Amino acid sequence: MADSVEFWFDPSCPWAWMTSRWVDEVAAHRDLDVTWNIMSLAVLNEDKDVSEDYKAFFPRALAYTRLVAAAKELHGQEMVKPLYDALGARIHPGGSTDPDVVIPAALAEVGLPSEFARYAESDEYDQQMRASHFDGIGRVGQDVGTPVIAVNDVAFFGPVISPAPKGEQALALWDGLVAAANYDGFFEIKRTRTRGPIFD
Repeated sequence: MADSVEFWFDPSCPWAWMTSRWVDEVAAHRDLDVTWNIMSLAVLNEDKDVSEDYKAFFPRALAYTRLVAAAKELHGQEMVKPLYDALGARIHPGGSTDPDVVIPAALAEVGLPSEFARYAESDEYDQQMRASHFDGIGRVGQDVGTPVIAVNDVAFFGPVISPAPKGEQALALWDGLVAAANYDGFFEIKRTRTRGPIFD
């Protein structure tokens, strides 16, 4: 029987990107039914006291979340993951910080017209984007970030990993996560990060 997995991501988050690559690796070897959902670091932090540098990042992050939200509403759930992959590959391993470069290339890759880029600056689907965001956050609480994963309806923040494991290591980590999700009293495990994102 397939594990039901829901994954909430902000396209701008490198940690979510690496966790998503791990889930892709596991899905190639295990029976997973994965639903990809948008969340927003800009929305998560809109009422928080954060640094000016971090605040300056939010408009760019919001543009990507709005684009994915619009793609879901107008082209269906099946467009979410391909667009995330196309955006994330350019933002993270590709190292691009310019939405005016990232967005047109990502749209072309997934077969959406260039005019679709206007949704990156539109609040037309903010209600749906926020609903998706708060659905994920509501399952884990406010003191988290992205990614959020729910395995068989038990949700966690993370795991935060670097680099994304492959092969048997990826499967072993997945089995550990599923085991934790299966124990009703499990809530939290954490240690301080000692390395940044490693894209490979």
